[in-house]
Amino acid sequence: MVKQLRIALAGNANVGKSVIFNQLTGLNQIVGNWPGKTVERAEGTLHFEGYTIRIIDVPGIYSLSTFSMEEIVSRDYIATEKPDVIINVVDASMLERNLYFTLQLLELDPPIILDLNQVDFAAKKGIKIDAEKLSLALGVPVVQTVAITGAGINELLSTVVAVANREKQLQPLKVTYGKEIEKRAQAIEKLVNAKLPQICAVYPARWIAIKLLERDEDVTGKIRNYESGKEVLEYAEKLAGELEKIHGEPSPVIIASERYSLATKIAKAVTTVETPPKISLEQKIDALTTHKVLGYPILAGVLAAMFALIFIGGNFVSAGFDYTFGILTNQTANALSPFLPKIAVDLINKGVLSGIFAGISVALPYIVPFYILLALLEDSGYLPRAAFLMDNLMHKIGLHGKAFIPIMLGYGCNVPACIGCRIMETQRERFLSAFVVVLIPCAARTVVILGLVGRFVGLHAALALYVFDLVLVFVLGRIAFKVLPGEPVGLIMEMPSYKKPSMKNILVKTWSRTRDFVFIAFPIIIAGSLAIVALDITGFTSYIVNGASPLISGWLGLPVLAGIPLIFGILRKELTLILLAELIPLESLTAVQMIVFALVTMIYIPCLATIAALKREFGWKKALAITLIDVGLALLLGGIAYRILSL
Repeated sequence: MVKQLRIALAGNANVGKSVIFNQLTGLNQIVGNWPGKTVERAEGTLHFEGYTIRIIDVPGIYSLSTFSMEEIVSRDYIATEKPDVIINVVDASMLERNLYFTLQLLELDPPIILDLNQVDFAAKKGIKIDAEKLSLALGVPVVQTVAITGAGINELLSTVVAVANREKQLQPLKVTYGKEIEKRAQAIEKLVNAKLPQICAVYPARWIAIKLLERDEDVTGKIRNYESGKEVLEYAEKLAGELEKIHGEPSPVIIASERYSLATKIAKAVTTVETPPKISLEQKIDALTTHKVLGYPILAGVLAAMFALIFIGGNFVSAGFDYTFGILTNQTANALSPFLPKIAVDLINKGVLSGIFAGISVALPYIVPFYILLALLEDSGYLPRAAFLMDNLMHKIGLHGKAFIPIMLGYGCNVPACIGCRIMETQRERFLSAFVVVLIPCAARTVVILGLVGRFVGLHAALALYVFDLVLVFVLGRIAFKVLPGEPVGLIMEMPSYKKPSMKNILVKTWSRTRDFVFIAFPIIIAGSLAIVALDITGFTSYIVNGASPLISGWLGLPVLAGIPLIFGILRKELTLILLAELIPLESLTAVQMIVFALVTMIYIPCLATIAALKREFGWKKALAITLIDVGLALLLGGIAYRILSL
């Protein structure tokens, strides 16, 4: 009989947790949202020694205090869902900092395995950790891994099975504090046990007591819902006030300081630095890429090389596909004509097959290489350096350097970029980030820019559109910053070490992102192609063309048929170029028309999926406001560009 196990991966950001997840689950992954939350949830399955193991990758966080939705989601899942085993992934080269989170996990009292990851990188720094001694100190199994190569993964799974089956007896460390904290924590714990037995069935009473001393808003809110909760909260507030009077610090700071003190003590006891490490190649590269002068031309070079590679590779592959599919389309039409009426042949050939072929030849050659290069930048550790360099510029539009990360993600897809704005600290900054992110040309709009302007006008014109877009983002971001009240906060983020990217991990990420396009975009592309053919057959095309003529032809200077792709582009942006190619020979457009069409497509709201993401993050009013601003701006700038370029 196959046994089922449920495992949760928990740890700080940038400790290799996603690589562990990919090593364990391969392609058997599902990415969605936590029920009722706007936080991404990654799940996967694997089979090991007769067990079917379901892996849940909880959000990468630095603590279990309620500073973000991710932290609430993580601790609620661990406490309420009670997975069979928690794998706490820690970075061996930064053990002291990582153990702060481990101590908080131990307070929730789940079955834990400590995954001491990146031991190879720690060794390069001269850091050696005694895993056995660390296991004794924490009272949990410790397994050493090098996730990027898969070393230690098999031992990790064997330990998971042993812990789940109680073959390994755990005696987890009971985290204790100084006498002032302990005295009050125990008093609150006793009252919680007496007055709130219902909540104690979900959360450990001691953990609740500590959280109340920390004035945790989420826990306070949960307790307030109970009839006897008021008494508990008043008592906890009184004791927290006493604690603050003794130490002269806020109670969360007092408790955090004691946790860090314990984490430091454990880390020092199990860590030895064998020899003062020489300045490594990684450190030299780090110093160069974050240099206050040299870092900027390096960043510009990286971005320019990235888009040049996409352009050159995309053009080459796209041209090959066009030639091949052109032959196949003609042969299919000739083969079907003797057996089917012309309407059916057009629906099959121009609707279904042309949609599929266009999606493959126009979109994939540009999307796939972009996702590969984006994964390389992510896995190498360069993206946070780019954020650091862009901090000063981002402050000009009321944000800090961390906003550069969702902006870069926006070049891949605006949907995860909008969701990625959650890394910003305040609601104002999250909304401001999303406002500028939707103006970033995603991979779908890159298809239009490079597949139309880059291919027929020249790379210089395509790059000019990207430069113009960045200027537009800066100007509009600056205006929004002035309109929205508030001040930007400082940049506080981790700078992970440079790592050699794993080709397997890059391919998994690329496939995961491309798969969304294949399974979501292709049906929409085919449906759009069929709709175009159906409109043409029924004669409705002429009504649409005549209605849109003053705007499309009169103001934008485009062929009237170009209005149809722009309307259908609300579904998927690459659809605009695909449908345009089906309606009008692209070579027949003038250079000015190509640039105007690409400019309008680049600026107006990306797609329905992005609108849905904005609605989910900020509500309908703000989502519609951004949508209407972008559409109006695209039409205004398109008309102005047509008149200026025509001169």
